Amino acid sequence: MITDGPLTIPVERLTNMFIDIAAEKLIIANRDSQKIAVEVKSFLSPSTLSDFHLAIGQFINYRYALEEYQPERILYLAVPAITYEEFFTTRFIQSVIQRSQINLLIFEPSKEEIVKWQS
Repeated sequence: MITDGPLTIPVERLTNMFIDIAAEKLIIANRDSQKIAVEVKSFLSPSTLSDFHLAIGQFINYRYALEEYQPERILYLAVPAITYEEFFTTRFIQSVIQRSQINLLIFEPSKEEIVKWQS
């Protein structure tokens, strides 16, 4: 269930941060809902690596802001399935994702469906 789009986080005298989607994810094992925020990235520029650098920087800033203003929310980075398969499965990128503790939501844009959740 989507609750906000975008989720606005006021950061002191700085401009507001806008995370693409706020939602509640159903956790089937616990039959409980979990508040999440999702930053969607399309990775359309000629340099996937540059897009990745930007996405990771935004993700980390958003995560720190959420920890301060909405600590109950878990942040996910949403990436298209093709980008995940061709780029995010490389050993180095997987290492960065793991060491940076980035939660991924992999989606299929043409079907508008979530393919995988990776925490």
